[in-house]
Amino acid sequence: MMTYNRNKKNSLYLMLMVTVAGLLFNACEEYPHEYEITEEVPSIDYIRVANPDKSDSLIVSASLNSTITLIGENLTSIREIWFNDKQAYLNTSFITSNSMFVTIPNEIPEEVSNKIYMVAGKDTVIYDFNVVVPPPAPRSMVCEFIADGEQAVIKGNYFINDENVPLQVFFPGNLEGEVLNVSENYDEVTVTVPLGTSVGPVTVKTIYGSGLSTFYFRDDRNYILDWDGLDAAGGWRAGNIANTEPAGINGNYVRFEGDMAGEIGSTWNEDNFSFNLWNASNGRSDEPFYEGDLNSAVLKFECYVVEEWKASALQMIFTPYEVSGTNAFIADNVTMRGLWNPWVLTGSYQTDGWVTVSIPMSEFHYYQDGKDAGANLTNDMLGGLTFFVYHGGVDGEDCRVHICIDNIRIVAM
Repeated sequence: MMTYNRNKKNSLYLMLMVTVAGLLFNACEEYPHEYEITEEVPSIDYIRVANPDKSDSLIVSASLNSTITLIGENLTSIREIWFNDKQAYLNTSFITSNSMFVTIPNEIPEEVSNKIYMVAGKDTVIYDFNVVVPPPAPRSMVCEFIADGEQAVIKGNYFINDENVPLQVFFPGNLEGEVLNVSENYDEVTVTVPLGTSVGPVTVKTIYGSGLSTFYFRDDRNYILDWDGLDAAGGWRAGNIANTEPAGINGNYVRFEGDMAGEIGSTWNEDNFSFNLWNASNGRSDEPFYEGDLNSAVLKFECYVVEEWKASALQMIFTPYEVSGTNAFIADNVTMRGLWNPWVLTGSYQTDGWVTVSIPMSEFHYYQDGKDAGANLTNDMLGGLTFFVYHGGVDGEDCRVHICIDNIRIVAM
């Protein structure tokens, strides 16, 4: 699944990656290191969760990527700390002589000893502690609409394919798919969609338990437009509808196609690059498209970017129910919208077939020129919808835009 990305930096997570050769070191034996040897030897009295509201909760185990607090003595003498065979990052800002906050590495151990190893000078102190691998967490699919017998790619975490307990994937109807490949980072599984499956969540099972997806395979929830039974015929532009070249993912779709100049705002072509859904003019009821919490909802659609896209943003503009017979909202720098321009990261963007795009509704707070509106959408604004490939605030390169879109919907994350 393609997630929202709008030319902003990712958070920087500090993690020291190492390769451990040979056996784990034993207590009190010399271990090579680059730090000054100290005479102090650390000791742990107990370990608790890092949440101050639960400071009396003592623990003997914790999951990967959990932050825990070590309580003991001489903890500032620790120069390295390992959970099984994975080294954790030490942040000296969170270490005192008697306490240490540390995050367990989010890496599956290769050698499981259920020990913490603390390197301090020439000593290595060992403490019993069990690192728990969570059950699998299927979070998205590259495309949620895959035909029976074809290959689907599921993304997430903790996809452990144990040789004794192989990973399994079950589609709606409790039908098991054939697992073809699991990535080395345990975050992606390729599976053949079984015959006869239908709509619903997907279950992934491993030796560590099972996880149910929040996404729906072949999602049919809360469609706004699908161009099979739900269209935008009442607007000035219903969009250019197609179902071939390329073949549709789920029947008809809308196609945006034409030449696009790289200079921002220099190409305005509503006929080829837009549709207008005005609910009042389209005979739809005066109800918002979504009435749940927008902070925990996403706009989804299937998308096929056929040619290299190098300029302008896909502007996704929600309008109130009563808005019709106008296009002033497109560039008024008053109406908030979402902007999707994945080409910004690398200079161009193209998909290998249909993909599912997911954009948090909390990200619909921009103007047409890319400036932050400083506010967020509310449910009463969800009474109409316009898509338009235009502007976005970032210069690109001249290109031929060819984007196909289907199954526009708002669903819970």
